[in-house]
Amino acid sequence: MPDHYDADHPVETMWEGRFITVKKKGRWEYVGRARGIRAAVILAIDPEDHVILVDQYRVPLGKRCIELPAGLVGDDDDKADEHAATAAARELEEETGYHAGRIENLGEFYSSPGMVSESFTLFRAHDLVKVGEGGGVDSEDIVVHRVPRSGLAQALETWRGEGYAIDVKMLTLLGPSILG
Repeated sequence: MPDHYDADHPVETMWEGRFITVKKKGRWEYVGRARGIRAAVILAIDPEDHVILVDQYRVPLGKRCIELPAGLVGDDDDKADEHAATAAARELEEETGYHAGRIENLGEFYSSPGMVSESFTLFRAHDLVKVGEGGGVDSEDIVVHRVPRSGLAQALETWRGEGYAIDVKMLTLLGPSILG
């Protein structure tokens, strides 16, 4: 049976919540963002070659997760038309306390295309200036980490040993070192 067999089937909505929708198309069941909400992920490396990371508790994992700063685009009604770069700059500052002088769009990526239709736009933050403490807004419990890029692999291994989850997007920083 060809890979595109299910392409001709209609999409059925099995369940829809405020932020996610469970869908079925042919044999495939998958999850997507509701209401066209998108995500912005920010790769932030300061002038001293330190990577700015965050960790926060992730309910689906049942533990804290080390991640690149990120946030949703258009998740609030008053931000429905928000540009992804604007959201990236806003989320970076809210989560980490760093302001980017310039945001560069590195493209759209899919994190788990066999199960989730969600994509994210990856942005590189340039000309970082520390303007606050970060930590997020409202009920977010975000911890900011500033890690030398040269020590990132060891830091991730230490966190993993302490029981943290490690987001797949960390591979954007580990890529060259794990290729051998």
